[in-house]
Amino acid sequence: MDKGIDRKIRCLVVDDEPLAIRLLENHIQQFPQLELVASSWNAIEAFDVLKKEAIDLIFLDIQMPGLSGIDFLKSLNNPPAVIFTTAYREYAVESYELDVIDYLLKPVTMDRFFRSINKYLDRQTSSSTPTAPHSPSTPTEEDHIFVNTNRKYVKILFDEVTYVESLKDYVRIHTTEQSITTKDKISEFEKKLPDYFLRVHRSFIVNTGKISAYTAHDIEIGEKEIPIGISYKQVVMNYLQGR
Repeated sequence: MDKGIDRKIRCLVVDDEPLAIRLLENHIQQFPQLELVASSWNAIEAFDVLKKEAIDLIFLDIQMPGLSGIDFLKSLNNPPAVIFTTAYREYAVESYELDVIDYLLKPVTMDRFFRSINKYLDRQTSSSTPTAPHSPSTPTEEDHIFVNTNRKYVKILFDEVTYVESLKDYVRIHTTEQSITTKDKISEFEKKLPDYFLRVHRSFIVNTGKISAYTAHDIEIGEKEIPIGISYKQVVMNYLQGR
């Protein structure tokens, strides 16, 4: 994980949910390169911390009582790097406009947290070069993927994917226009997808934006019914009912 930063990354967690704070604190403690300076329950407390402490990176909840995370960030003249955390993906576009490092959906998994830290480190490394540290292309860098099929690489737009199906050592990617099969394990392919994709079964990943209906047992995407696996049921229900 070392990408040329030779000192501790001083972190601040801002969230009004105790469980969310505890989870982020636990994730931060897993990385020797990160130092948790403080955790704040609201934007006012966070502002006081910033006046007293040098902070490199803020994990900032969007929906908080009083001042929202977005309004708090806009109020700062020279803010540290920010990773937004929220249970609501509809804020994604506005968060990108604010040039934040990343946008994490709760509950934040360790794998997704790790990817965010790497994004932060990549930006810090690139900022030491003559190129602009905040590339205008950042918001769209993850809007697609190229997959190898029939000896050529085909561009797949994430927004057009409806669901992904496991076929042992292959995955079949179903889009609004076509279905494409590529050699990959579904667990590995899942890591390449944005946060709005949800694993609902050991053999299925769905684009949550394409869900038309759901029950306790399956998810409907148009005419397609996709089963919810027993071991995935609680996570799926928490996600869908918390939207």
